[in-house]
Amino acid sequence: MGEMNHLPLLLHLIFFIVLCVSAIASGEDQFAYSSFTGLNLTLDGAATVTPNGLLELTNGTLRLKGHAFHPTPFRFSKSPNGTVKSFAVSYVFAIYCVRPNICGHGIAFVVSATKNFSTALQSEYMGLINDNNNGNLSNHFFAVELDTNQNELFHDINNNHVGIDINGLTSVNSSTAGYYDDIDPSTFHNATLTSYKVMQVWLEYNGDRRQINVTLAPIHMAKPTKPLLSTNYDLSTVLTDMAYIGFSSSTGSFVARHYVLGWSFAMNKPAPAIDITKLPKLPREGPKPRSKVLEIVIPLATAAFVLVMGTTAILLIRRTLRYAEVREDWEVEFGPHRFSYKDLFHATEGFKNKNLLGIGGFGRVYRGLLSASKLEIAVKRISHDSKQGMREFVAEVVSIGCLKHRNLVQLHGYCRRKGELLLVYEYMSKGSLDKCLYDLEDKPTLSWAQRFRIIKGIASALLYLHEEWERVVLHRDIKPSNVLLDDEMNGRLGDFGLARLYDHGTDPQTTHVVGTIGYLAPELARTSKATPLTDVFSFGIFVLEVICGRKPIDQSAQGNQVILIDWVLDHCHRGLLLEVVDTKLQGDYNVDEASLTLKLGLLCSHPFTNLRPNMRQVMQYLNRDMPPPDLNPMHMSFNVLSLMQNKGFDPENIANQMTMVGWRDRIGVVTGSTIRDGIPVLFLTAHGQDELLGRCRIRTMAAGRGEQMHLAPASSVKIERSTG
Repeated sequence: MGEMNHLPLLLHLIFFIVLCVSAIASGEDQFAYSSFTGLNLTLDGAATVTPNGLLELTNGTLRLKGHAFHPTPFRFSKSPNGTVKSFAVSYVFAIYCVRPNICGHGIAFVVSATKNFSTALQSEYMGLINDNNNGNLSNHFFAVELDTNQNELFHDINNNHVGIDINGLTSVNSSTAGYYDDIDPSTFHNATLTSYKVMQVWLEYNGDRRQINVTLAPIHMAKPTKPLLSTNYDLSTVLTDMAYIGFSSSTGSFVARHYVLGWSFAMNKPAPAIDITKLPKLPREGPKPRSKVLEIVIPLATAAFVLVMGTTAILLIRRTLRYAEVREDWEVEFGPHRFSYKDLFHATEGFKNKNLLGIGGFGRVYRGLLSASKLEIAVKRISHDSKQGMREFVAEVVSIGCLKHRNLVQLHGYCRRKGELLLVYEYMSKGSLDKCLYDLEDKPTLSWAQRFRIIKGIASALLYLHEEWERVVLHRDIKPSNVLLDDEMNGRLGDFGLARLYDHGTDPQTTHVVGTIGYLAPELARTSKATPLTDVFSFGIFVLEVICGRKPIDQSAQGNQVILIDWVLDHCHRGLLLEVVDTKLQGDYNVDEASLTLKLGLLCSHPFTNLRPNMRQVMQYLNRDMPPPDLNPMHMSFNVLSLMQNKGFDPENIANQMTMVGWRDRIGVVTGSTIRDGIPVLFLTAHGQDELLGRCRIRTMAAGRGEQMHLAPASSVKIERSTG
């Protein structure tokens, strides 16, 4: 009775043990590895497990092999000659080659009766066979090769294929590596085994149908429905009942690394899924891939660098050109008188219009401030394209810089650029005299005392230039715009851009005519030779302009041209000399001084050089050291005498006091002159008949000698009786 009670308990215990053994056996028939860290794999050759869990079959060393096997065998059939059961394998791999199109030799998953492949060779034998046992039935292995090298010995289709191998490396079926997607199963997509991109392989054997299917796909793609390879083969004729599973790989003459990242296996069921999120990272091989940020930043930085360098180069070139000067060896001796263009450029703020003081016929004048010395300067820019005579010109400029007189604007020095000269003068705060004479909106009217002081100052400066300095200096451009005023309204003669120098006691050389129309002496048209007396002529015009407040050549209200000399001379002949004084003075002037300076201006501007005083005589007149000049009746108009001179009358033979005209046997006195239809007309008072002679005589009283000379026929000079 007691034994009957213990029977159910024994049956339960036996059933529990059977279940446990079945569970254990079931657990041993499958596995899934997302990393190989800590696994007891059987490794040989170059195979190793990296610290981060990668199974590295080859390490890049040439002509090596490597194997990795599960440590225990699996039972693929119930008996030694039994039918091989169904099984499934999945694994994740990557292959790195320095040159993807030339690589060797690939990875093979293998099911083998043994895990000892010590007699197998590397290179094209992939560590599975040697040159004597390829295809031997005694090999008892089944493999799926991922072959990256084409070998004619094994009839490989190309260097990028997947093959099913039985007991050797001559595949029973093979295909170019790739896959079919489920969207369009008829479309084949190539996959490059050596791209170093992670891919996954599924191997499935159906024991009932004796069918082998191999599928390949990128790692993040689900297993495609259509396999890459499908072939029928009874593995019962190949595999033993107990067999090992693992991987084999080898290298040849080219660097290659073969990695397995994950692996799963199962008997009589699909292979467990591999958790791809837990797969180890592949090591970086080859050039480090640049990040997207660097791909954007580096081109932008490069472009910015090139732009900055290009801009800098352009600015440096422009700066160099901006401050470029012309310097020659002979200028060394003039060093202290030479300014750098850079200093003048900065002093005038780049020659801006706001610093423009005036524009003349020979250049523009700018105000500037030298930063180092805080000296105010005036810079005149003159075009000068010719190199001829440059050395002599610079020498004269430097010499002029040595002039010291209270009524001269100090010339500090010069600068040379290509096609340009810059003269640096002392800055005069009150500007030029012509603005005070004509630009009355901004400046008050000059008083008579100021005008008379200015005339005396310029006369004193010219005397210094002509006679008192170590060399003779011809200014050649005396006019109100070249006379500057200091803070006390003293006249300072400036702008020596046209000045010429020569030694005392020598004759000035003939040169081209320079100066300003209206101030040029008439003899320059014939001789082209500037002399102190040509400066005296310009000074005479200057004196008349300052007193009258009128320009040398002006327009009347009727639009006719008015010559200042003739206009003053006409008033002088009519006894109305003081009426030419500037009306802006409103009669507030010294009569004696006005009469003196007007007569002096007419005398200095006489067309005939031998009738003009020199500057020492001018100063004697102005200082009252000599009686005022007496203009005799023969002081003809500028136009008349100039025209007579141009028609061939030599002024040297027309004496200082041209007074008497012979009218048959009677004597008349010339009282005036004019031009009618291009013919000079002389007015005279005479007694007797009014008819014209075919010829007339002019009696001259030159040097106390009585001389006669015949003028041209009456067709050239016409004599009329004065109505006075």
